Amino acid sequence: MNQPWSVLKKWITGAIVALFLLDFALVYISFQSSPEAVAAMRDQRDRLETQYKKLKGDVERGDRIKAAVSQGQKEYDSFYKTTFLSSQDGYSSIEADLTQLASKAGLRTVGIQFEQKEVKGRGVTDVGITESVEGNYSSIVQFVNGLERSKYFYLLKDLKLDLANGGQGVNNGMLRLHLELHTYFRT
Repeated sequence: MNQPWSVLKKWITGAIVALFLLDFALVYISFQSSPEAVAAMRDQRDRLETQYKKLKGDVERGDRIKAAVSQGQKEYDSFYKTTFLSSQDGYSSIEADLTQLASKAGLRTVGIQFEQKEVKGRGVTDVGITESVEGNYSSIVQFVNGLERSKYFYLLKDLKLDLANGGQGVNNGMLRLHLELHTYFRT
């Protein structure tokens, strides 16, 4: 019985020695390849850090753009609500403003006409305004200046200046200004 046990002990001892040798061989191989692996890992880490910085910069730029768009939307909403009149009372307000500007400048209003066009998908109505006023040159300049400073939003499309007839073909130094303006009403 001793004999088989000693053979078994030799086999177990041999297996343990073989495992230790394999462990030492694996440790040796890992140490031999480790400088290359460490350098490769450092390169990969550097690439990942560079990529992270680029992506972080892109995210920061995206956040700034998002904030700017949000601010632009707020400014647009404010401009839309404060500058454009509602279509219900816009005509009377515009007519009163133009008449007041002409009167303040010392001009006589010959006529005001409106023409509206719906602007689809924008929530506004484009209103074309045609007006003629008569007076002297300095009054006309004062009137145009008043248009520029008005609290209402006007876009000047066309401007014509000619001599005004005093009813009997006499000019008396009077000028007639024909204006084509545009404004917008909220719908």
